Amino acid sequence: MAGDDAVRGYAEALLAVAHAEGVLDRVQDELYAFAAAVERHADLREALTDAALPPERKKAVIEELLGGRAHPLTATLVGFVVDAGHARRIGPIAAELAREAARRSQKTLAEVRSAVPLSDDQSSRLAEALSSATGQPIELKAAVDPSVIGGVVVRVGDEVFDGSVASRLNGARQHLTGSV
Repeated sequence: MAGDDAVRGYAEALLAVAHAEGVLDRVQDELYAFAAAVERHADLREALTDAALPPERKKAVIEELLGGRAHPLTATLVGFVVDAGHARRIGPIAAELAREAARRSQKTLAEVRSAVPLSDDQSSRLAEALSSATGQPIELKAAVDPSVIGGVVVRVGDEVFDGSVASRLNGARQHLTGSV
């Protein structure tokens, strides 16, 4: 599909630039977090995709969100994608970049959503547990998602590990009511 080709093309281009600059890990983490924020916040998504909004204003929004917090290359690459009219695809582009980077390092991508940021220790322990469960080395990409409420939801390929509070409450409700 042409859309998938565009996503793959942008992801590979961004990966090549970040790798050449020696900041691939940081940039892909920041890009992934930015894409998650765009997905969560409709007003941000609208600002970046509004055709009536001048490109300078979109760049100001990106600078306001990333400036000083992210590597300058991250802001530049996000600006490049937005300028090209692909702001709606930033999530799939970030996910494809992460998958390709993991593949190149012979790891499997695990996408983690949690209500609060994971500490480095929590991330390491989760990666180890997922590696044991899947039998594959894991590259963890985490994003904050308040809808998770508590716990984590992890996607490794087509498999989902749902350890969220909402999932556990739903399971308990089904058990108590006898419904499936």
